[in-house]
Amino acid sequence: MTEPAPQPATPAAPLTEAEDKQWASFAHFGNILSFIPPLIIWLIFKDRGVKTNVEGKEALNWGINVAGVSIILAILSVLTSFTIFLPLIFGLVSWAVVIVNIIFAIMGGIKVNGGGSYRYPVNVRWIK
Repeated sequence: MTEPAPQPATPAAPLTEAEDKQWASFAHFGNILSFIPPLIIWLIFKDRGVKTNVEGKEALNWGINVAGVSIILAILSVLTSFTIFLPLIFGLVSWAVVIVNIIFAIMGGIKVNGGGSYRYPVNVRWIK
């Protein structure tokens, strides 16, 4: 007995306008945790919603930048651990980065959920 030929996968249905706005705002809110939630949201929904594609890339780029700055600050803190004040300064700057990340992520999620678009003030766009 022969097996039937496999059927080609059907593409996922496009997102409705409300779903597109919702996932785009979730991408920004996901930055509160790390860059992984925006990455997952963007990879899954980028071809299904225009707003999710644009806002997901923006949120992902911000998350990558925050992660990079955090890693650099941690390395600098370890490398300067023989001093007293430099690790303290790098630690305080690390906390400032975390707080700014949370504030910008919430601002982005709220603005996108309201129907607008959000651009982070200082964001190197690694993914175009």
